[in-house]
Amino acid sequence: MTRIDFHTNIADKIGYACRLVRKARARSANCQIVLLAEPAQLQALDQALWTFSDTDFLPHVVAGDALASQTPVILTDDDAADLPHHEMLLNLSNRTPAHFARFERMFEIISSDPADTAAGRARYAFYKQRGYPLTHFVADQA
Repeated sequence: MTRIDFHTNIADKIGYACRLVRKARARSANCQIVLLAEPAQLQALDQALWTFSDTDFLPHVVAGDALASQTPVILTDDDAADLPHHEMLLNLSNRTPAHFARFERMFEIISSDPADTAAGRARYAFYKQRGYPLTHFVADQA
């Protein structure tokens, strides 16, 4: 069953996602990650993964790329995308991923924006009603 971690009160979802990817890849170089974003976030997320750190290399491609099966980080804005990895999903979107149950672990990244917070609460209730193991981390805004 998919383990779901909620990270809330996030000031910069894209920067936070980059740090989570870096942390996961540092723990296991073989870690395979899918990032689900809104269409408007996808280009900024792609750019941030290349530029957020001068010392880290986080190889990534968009879903459907010819190298997707050989690349550890996949970016998509499409729930129905053909994904080669099912280890970890980072959801930056404001919707419940259609196939989240295929993943071993999912991170829900929720900002402090009222609409994003409300959508995150609805997803939390959805997962809880279905018995998924949930954890919740509130980011410090200080």
